[in-house]
Amino acid sequence: MAAWLGWQIESNWTDPFLFAIYSVVKPVAGALILVFMYLVVARGGLGNPLFPFVFVGNAVYIYVGAVLMGLSWAVIDDREHYGMLKYMYAAPLNVYAYLVGRGVAQTAVATVSAGITLLVGVGLLGVRITPATVNWGLLVLSLALGLGMMACLGILLGGASLLLAWHNFRLGEAVAGSLYFLSGVVFPLDVLPQGVQMLSRALPTTYWLEAMRRALLGSGGNATLAGFCDLGILGILGLCALGALVVSVAFFRWAEGLARRRGLLDMQTMH
Repeated sequence: MAAWLGWQIESNWTDPFLFAIYSVVKPVAGALILVFMYLVVARGGLGNPLFPFVFVGNAVYIYVGAVLMGLSWAVIDDREHYGMLKYMYAAPLNVYAYLVGRGVAQTAVATVSAGITLLVGVGLLGVRITPATVNWGLLVLSLALGLGMMACLGILLGGASLLLAWHNFRLGEAVAGSLYFLSGVVFPLDVLPQGVQMLSRALPTTYWLEAMRRALLGSGGNATLAGFCDLGILGILGLCALGALVVSVAFFRWAEGLARRRGLLDMQTMH
């Protein structure tokens, strides 16, 4: 039910056909913007080996932005826009599970966008991804671990949002934007200063993007991660996902308790 509600909110209760058109136009427009940026900044043709690296990284990162920003925003949206959060806590339901359901809806929307973006890349831009060359086992496992990890991190940000005012809705955007820069979405980590590379290698999203690129393209493109085999990358992702689950549950419960004591569950700052 939470996933169904999240889907209705994401589509703004609009006509399914109209929302389907929007769901197609948005990722296509985003892909074209990326292409023009690449052609202007990198000054390289679409045949350059760097282009598939950039394109796939950007397509996959749609999941990170959607889930992180969506879950952190869901708390503030339900509390201050719809004014329903206090009723959820009065009802016999698990709010953590409810947010997981909202994350399912976010993931569904992101899957449509990422899928269409990749199809545009393959069909129109010459990105070489074929069913025969895709490492399906690595793709399914890394996608599942990555989405689970993103959901837990999103709920962690949702817990932080319980303690923040309306104007801090940009918390998810700030985290997603920082990860976009540090995880090597549109450029290899090798071009970063050594100190920043060490920070990038400490981020779980770095390994997730590497695994997804290896599954779809056959190589990750980051020389700094070349020493990790596919099983090593999956092992790191599994540990990160488990750690994110434990930390998010503990932090969300702590934030809930603090929000109850401070009377923040029905706060409306109107910023």
